[in-house]
Amino acid sequence: MKAIIDTSSLLSLVRYYLPFDNHGVLFNLIKNKIESGEIIILDAVLEECKFVSKKLVVNKLTYLVDREFQQNFEVPVKTDELIPLAPQRFLNMLKNQFAIPGQLKRLTDAEFEVQKSRFLESADAKMIMHCQYMIKDFPDEDVFIVTEESNSENDLKLFKKIPAICQILDIKIMNLPELLSKFTELDLGFNFKK
Repeated sequence: MKAIIDTSSLLSLVRYYLPFDNHGVLFNLIKNKIESGEIIILDAVLEECKFVSKKLVVNKLTYLVDREFQQNFEVPVKTDELIPLAPQRFLNMLKNQFAIPGQLKRLTDAEFEVQKSRFLESADAKMIMHCQYMIKDFPDEDVFIVTEESNSENDLKLFKKIPAICQILDIKIMNLPELLSKFTELDLGFNFKK
């Protein structure tokens, strides 16, 4: 299993899960999964984490910005030279399938080109593009994106949210609770009676 995790999921992890992780079980499990390459942190995601919620993610998951950890485990994954798997097809889909038609109509061609360039440099686009390469490179593995985003409206943004784009591209997605449920070795000591 390989999971590319987004900023919203990392933020949820440190906000809502780690405060109850009194013995560091979850903290260490996430660290081990990053070390083993099962959880992938992209440079664009890590960069976003440095600017959201008063740096909460990097202040709690300090190993993500530790130089020795980064060198030993190749974290974060570099995406500065990342291009789409099928560039022409991806760029066509950007305008014809990923863009929200009502928003697209309001833009001139030049304005669309600026928005397209911004999107291609965003963490969302880089996660999607990197995931496509991983699916190609690891055909026998489950590869997916972990996000807390939903398919609901996109707050007047030009491009659809990650789940909607992943649905078009046939990329598997899941949220943080679904990811954590995949880790059978995780036991936080909760005992729910049925």
